[in-house]
Amino acid sequence: MAHAENETTINRSPEDVYAFLADGLNNPTWRSGIQNIALKSGTPASRGAVYAQTLTGPGGRAIAGDYEITTADPGQRLSFQVVAGPARPSGEYLLTAVPAGTAVRFTLDLQPKGLMKIAGPMIARTMQTEVAQLAGLKSVLESAHR
Repeated sequence: MAHAENETTINRSPEDVYAFLADGLNNPTWRSGIQNIALKSGTPASRGAVYAQTLTGPGGRAIAGDYEITTADPGQRLSFQVVAGPARPSGEYLLTAVPAGTAVRFTLDLQPKGLMKIAGPMIARTMQTEVAQLAGLKSVLESAHR
């Protein structure tokens, strides 16, 4: 299984961080590689909501990366499952109130199947790059209240 995780502390309340993360339309403001995103079905920021997103893949080609929110626990936990595209990891944001605001842990897990197993090292690097983007989340959320 490929696994990646990262953690940061954001000087905002868990409720503020959760609300921002749960609205997939905010993703392009802090994650690179998103060409477009839209709510495909369900209620925004709720369990069962599906966001259709197009990502920049290897060689700059567009790839699908649609995902479904699988757990929506406001202020505490937001989980998702990628449901379209070549790699379909599951991910989770765990939020914990701390004196400086909110500790955010972002994890991604993928069980490669078939030919995907050959690309394991490349997938692991891509997943590490993705979770490292928490720095962008911190920057966007903290600059919003200056």
